[in-house]
Parts: sequence; structure tokens; C-alpha cells
Amino acid sequence: MNLHTLTPAKNSTKGSKRVGRGQGSGKGGTSTRGHKGAQSRSGYSRKIGFEGGQMPIYRILPKRGFKNINRVEYSAINISTLQYIYERTNVAEITPDVLISNGLVKKRDLIKILGKGELTCKLNVSAHAFSATAKEAIEKNGGTISVIGAKVEQQ
Repeated sequence: MNLHTLTPAKNSTKGSKRVGRGQGSGKGGTSTRGHKGAQSRSGYSRKIGFEGGQMPIYRILPKRGFKNINRVEYSAINISTLQYIYERTNVAEITPDVLISNGLVKKRDLIKILGKGELTCKLNVSAHAFSATAKEAIEKNGGTISVIGAKVEQQ
């Protein structure tokens, strides 16, 4: 065995083109870029969705649906989750800060409490919105609800 006879193990190398290394490489001259045109120039980058000049698919396909710009999106929390938090931390005052510290919502999320699951403890819950079943379940166990950001009507 001599140094000049050593070769890498089978399938261990990529075998990629060595472009721009002169005529001896077999890829010299234009370095596989062809002659003239944008793609032959340095610094060229194709725009996202560009299909070689043919009409791109995103312009052919029709737009569908409607995007409501006034939509208010809530992070949904079920009362079964509130029960779990109470059993784990023994905190009867459920606020957005408690939900954030437990990793259930993010800081800027609006929170809506939904009525899925069983609630067996008395909780005081503060959130941005409540479903009717969640409200009923919390109050049935002697707990209270408070809506955050609710407009107080003055008479």
C-alpha cells in the first residue's frame, strides 16, 4: 500500500462537481453556467416562485375565501386543565399569569375558558372570555369569574 493508491471508502464521499478550477477539471470555461444570461452572472439569485418566465402557479390559481381583519383570536383553555393546575399547584386563583407560568399561553394571548371536562374545586378565574358551560361549571362549584378588559357600563 502506498499513499498514492489510497482511496476513500465506498459511498463515503459526495463526489460533487469542482467548478471554476480551470480546463483540466472538465468543467472549465463557463463553470457549468452556460453562456450569457442572468444565471451565468455572479450574484444572481432566482426569486421565490420564479418558473423560468412561465406564469407562476401562485398567479394562475384563484384566490379563495375571506380573511376577516377584525377577527379576535383566543387561546382556548378547558376547565379540565384548570382542575389539573389546581391539583398540581393548589392555586385557587387562576389568572393569566398562572396560565403563563404553567406554559399554557403566551404573554400577549387572549384567553377563553371552555367547558370541556370536570371541575370539582372552587376556583376564582380571570380570563378575557368564558363559554356559557364553563361559566356554569365554575359558578356551580362556588367559584367566581371575572372578565378581563370588560367595559363597565355606567348608568
